[in-house]
Amino acid sequence: MASKKPSRQQVYTLVVEVGRKAGDGLPDEATGAALMCYASGVDESEAVRETVGILKQADLAPLDVTGYGTEEERRAQGHEIDEEEQALMARALEENSVIVAQITPFFDEG
Repeated sequence: MASKKPSRQQVYTLVVEVGRKAGDGLPDEATGAALMCYASGVDESEAVRETVGILKQADLAPLDVTGYGTEEERRAQGHEIDEEEQALMARALEENSVIVAQITPFFDEG
């Protein structure tokens, strides 16, 4: 029996800005939100596509995605990654999924 090939999947850190959409679950006064996500993919483009698709299925309205790279790339840039964040990244890889780790609603200043 052949041994299982190692996974080419990696986990990417993404920040997705979303606008408003009926049923999105954001606070009534919010104008949108930023979502910190950990998404698995063979490359960052796939991770972005999967994340945007899942957020649309969840009745959110993705407007913009900023990629921060893999854990290794982030560490090389000097990012500090705590144990909780590492655990979420490991879970995203293990489950081949998208994890929304944090939602920060935006509100009008005026």
